[in-house]
This record gives sequence, structure tokens and C-alpha cells, in this order.
Amino acid sequence: MPSNRGIFLLPNLLTTAGLFSGFFAIVASMNNQFEAAAVAIYIAMVFDGLDGRVARMTNTQSEFGAEYDSMADIVSFGMAPALVMYNWALADLGKFGWLAAFIFVAGGALRLARFNANLAVADKRFFQGLAIPSAAAIVSGLVWVGTKYEIDPSSISYFAAILTICCGLLMVSNFKYHSFKDVDWRGRVSFVFILVVVLAFVIVATEPSLVLFSIFFLYALSGPITTFRSTEKLKLEDVIGDAGDDECTEENKPEQKKNTSKTSD
Repeated sequence: MPSNRGIFLLPNLLTTAGLFSGFFAIVASMNNQFEAAAVAIYIAMVFDGLDGRVARMTNTQSEFGAEYDSMADIVSFGMAPALVMYNWALADLGKFGWLAAFIFVAGGALRLARFNANLAVADKRFFQGLAIPSAAAIVSGLVWVGTKYEIDPSSISYFAAILTICCGLLMVSNFKYHSFKDVDWRGRVSFVFILVVVLAFVIVATEPSLVLFSIFFLYALSGPITTFRSTEKLKLEDVIGDAGDDECTEENKPEQKKNTSKTSD
């Protein structure tokens, strides 16, 4: 048997941990443990950020790992936050509630498919549309905040549904979101910067649910703002539809198959 038929253990183990966290979130929400469910989705985000970086650091990238990661993402950041939100606030809305949850799941699936198709040609400085982990952080973050501060879900059910729909639509939009991939993480920084980072951790630790939700909510707003400010004459394709230069063609698909390194999407 050829030696290249196996799979790399460490990055795929981290992906499996993220998948488990997403599945746990679904089960926890079914048992009305909504705070644990929301936290589990954030833990899945940590594993999702680690698996690709570990794969690149250890030179263990593979096409299997990239495909497995996408399958895990649609569970952890597509199905899980949608069902957690549905069980918490949308179930009483009837058809409108489950349609809102479905729009989020469909938006996440389309987002992942488009990201994988455009991987070789996309501008690395920006994401095209809101990344699915960020959308999941907003939806699950609202559940976490609502549970933490004992907010009656029925009082904000329509707001929760609209927020869920907006996150689903933002994922399939053409708004530009900064990817932070051009940041030199190995470069030197001033001592003051380290103090600011420490202060940021302290602020997050004081009220993690509210602070994290606010951060990702503001990040979601940054996409439309960045797009509107960088475009002199706004066109429909700047908001939704084919993005022109980022369009995937038959000619570049063979090259995309070679790019199997995992990046956050």
C-alpha cells in the first residue's frame, strides 16, 4: 500500500475537536443549555483557527484536510449556530423562525463553496463576504448574551430572526472584510502594544459574552463600510452577485486543486 494513502493526525485531530464542539452545541441547545452551547461554538472557532496553522507549521497540508475542514465548518458554524438560535428564540415564530435559520445555513454553505472555488484567485487581504466563523460568533453570541443577562427570548425573537437572516446574507455578499493576513505576526512591536493586548484580554475576561458579541458585530458592520468607502460608484456587483475579477473559471480550477493549505474562511 502506498505511504501517501494515510492522513495526517494532528491537524485532522484539531478539526475533529472543532466538529465535536459544534455537535455538542446542538445537543446542549436541545437540552436548554444555551450558554454551554454558545461557548462550545466559540471553542470550535479556536480549533478552526488552530488546525490550518498547525498544518502549515508542520507541513502537513492535504486535500483531504481541506475538504474535511469545510465539512466540519458547515456543522460547527452553519448548522450549530442556526439550531442553537432556533431552539432559543426562533421556534415560537413558526415558519418564519425556521426559514430564518435555514437562510443562515444556506448562506454558510454557499459561503464555504465560493471560498473554496475562489481560493486561488481571491485577494488575500480581504474576505469576499462575512466569514462563516464570524457569522456564527454573532448568532451564538446573541444567545450567550441573552442567556447571561436573562433576557426573555420571546421579547427579542423577531430581532434574533432578522439578525440571523442578515448574517446569512452577509456571508454571500460581496462586501470586503479585512482578513488580517497581511499582518506581520513575527515582526517586532512596541512595549505599549503588548500592554494594549493585555488590557484587551482583561476587558474580554470581565464580560466575555458581551465583549465578544460586540467585537464580531462591529466586524460585520465593517464590511459594508469598507466597501462603500473604497468604491467611488457603487454597483450591484459590489454588494451581491458575480464579483468579476474574483469569478472562478474553468481555466483556473486545475490550479486551485493544488492549493490545499487551510485558511480561515
